[in-house]
Amino acid sequence: MEPFHVFMDDYRKQLEKGVIQKAYKGLMEYILELRTYFKDKYPDCYVSGSIYYGYMDMTYFSFIPESLKSRNLKIAIVFLHEAFRFEAWLAGANKHVQAKTWKLFKESDWNKYHLVPSLQGEDAILQHVLVENPDFNDLQTLTGHIEQGTLGFSMDIENFLSKH
Repeated sequence: MEPFHVFMDDYRKQLEKGVIQKAYKGLMEYILELRTYFKDKYPDCYVSGSIYYGYMDMTYFSFIPESLKSRNLKIAIVFLHEAFRFEAWLAGANKHVQAKTWKLFKESDWNKYHLVPSLQGEDAILQHVLVENPDFNDLQTLTGHIEQGTLGFSMDIENFLSKH
């Protein structure tokens, strides 16, 4: 692995080009608009007041339908920078809820979404790819894909939990 100063030299060169800053700013503005869209369109659901910007690894906000809120669960709408995709994650409000819910899914035969193999170092219980390699040329269509995927994911989880 290269020494830290080598990475910083390359980082400086990339920043001098100015592309990274513009792309990152545009991405953060889109995610903020996406959060506002969910907040305005789904007033009965809780949408986090802020965005987790991350360390250029992931950026997300929470979307919490009432049925999940009562179980201390949430859905995170996540942009994974390196994988360059949007995902929806089911997560718990704390480690206890996370472990209890993960065990419930693990012990069931339900396998509609990816269950993380272990909670060690994971923020999610279930993961679902919403948009692989998103097209930022048409933000309205992109938002529609994210919305429909998130609502389907949420509904499937709510149906599962109502039976268990």
